[in-house]
Amino acid sequence: MNDKQRFQLAAVESLAGGGDAPLAAAAADALAPSVDPQAVVLVEGISDQVALQALAARRGRDLAAAGIAVVPMGGARNIRRFLELFGPRGLDVGLAGLCDAREEADFRRALERAGLGANLSRADMEALGFYVCVADLEDELIRCLGAAVVEQVVEAQGELGSFRTFQQQPAWQGRSSQAQLRRFIGTHSGRKIRYARLLVDALQLTSVPRPLDRVLAHI
Repeated sequence: MNDKQRFQLAAVESLAGGGDAPLAAAAADALAPSVDPQAVVLVEGISDQVALQALAARRGRDLAAAGIAVVPMGGARNIRRFLELFGPRGLDVGLAGLCDAREEADFRRALERAGLGANLSRADMEALGFYVCVADLEDELIRCLGAAVVEQVVEAQGELGSFRTFQQQPAWQGRSSQAQLRRFIGTHSGRKIRYARLLVDALQLTSVPRPLDRVLAHI
């Protein structure tokens, strides 16, 4: 075992020992494909990971073979711990990331604390490889595809009837189809993860949401 591998093992064990078993598992998964990772993309959850991996595959990129890991952090507020592991004070690998608009401040503070800049603007974050989804990944994909196309995807999954029922709920009547679809897809994690891949598969590769396109281009 070389020095880098020993550091990796110690870092993962530290996360686990600190009571962060899910974080340790995510870090271990990121390190598993390659003993010498070249870059890590930090994302909030599994649906983001699935979407990025699906888009990379559609573009003919084998991220694992290139030593690139897409790591779901279990929430944006965990980014500080992952920057400690993978950032300039840790493994010092290439970094990129994706977050929702409401989590932008958490990402900005963590990047600054990791020594990656001060008083970072959104443009500064993008220069570092960290991009903001407005409002979130599902919203980006639905806006890019259009509500009609997304409804076709929902129908192909046999869930259009469930969606029509959802639309009749008092809280969602009168809302835009885009907002209704976003909420319907996000009602439980299993559906959110499944549709992440389905919506990416429905994209025209010449028309990809900017944050997804740019974060993959950065690495």
